Amino acid sequence: MPVWGLWLEGELWFSTHPRTVKGRNLAASPEVVVHLESGDEVAIVEGVAEPVRGGETLGRFVDEYEAKYGYRIDPGERAMGIYSVRPRVVFSWREADFPESATRWRFEEG
Repeated sequence: MPVWGLWLEGELWFSTHPRTVKGRNLAASPEVVVHLESGDEVAIVEGVAEPVRGGETLGRFVDEYEAKYGYRIDPGERAMGIYSVRPRVVFSWREADFPESATRWRFEEG
């Protein structure tokens, strides 16, 4: 399912209403694989989506989300679910020079 999100402080941040199918799936199993829609420049992130409840970075997310999408999220709205994904594994490549550009990164947990 598509998400609007952004990369912030080494994590993927996004929002979704907790009662959507996506929100219910995250509540049941927070393990995620997220990828770009492009097949020419590929990035795939594997990790765990964790709800964000507050903090300084949340304010930055709201500001950067508005700058990118022209929509301001209200993190105080009870219906808004904001999540961050700390990557465990990332795969990336460009179609034009695959397999030379194919790369995998592993990240330490915690």
